[in-house]
Amino acid sequence: GNIEILNLDMKPGNTLKVKGKISPDTVGFSINLGCNSRDLAFHFNPRFNESVIVCNSKCSDSWQTEHRDHHLSFFRGCTVKFFIEMLSDKFRVKLPDGHEVYFPNRHGYCKINYISILGGFKMISFKL
Repeated sequence: GNIEILNLDMKPGNTLKVKGKISPDTVGFSINLGCNSRDLAFHFNPRFNESVIVCNSKCSDSWQTEHRDHHLSFFRGCTVKFFIEMLSDKFRVKLPDGHEVYFPNRHGYCKINYISILGGFKMISFKL
């Protein structure tokens, strides 16, 4: 199921811990952080059909230039934990095998209020 939280209050220095189970039949899922669904500072989107993690940002409902990381170290049907750290200039995601994905804070947000988790990911726990 999809999840939206509108009063997250995430600031630089905070780390979001998200644990969940990836659906066995999914093509992918996304974790989105920003002001709302139209303005995202960080879109984290593992795509199993392409064996890639796509990261992007969205401004006034328009996607910007995507960043692709080919280090997909987890798979459909497994339980995973992601650590998403907000820094003043970028986001750092620690993957289950310790690999890190970096993505710039293009909008210069100093506060994230919105998170959504969409697609084939069933959240087990969530901690900021």
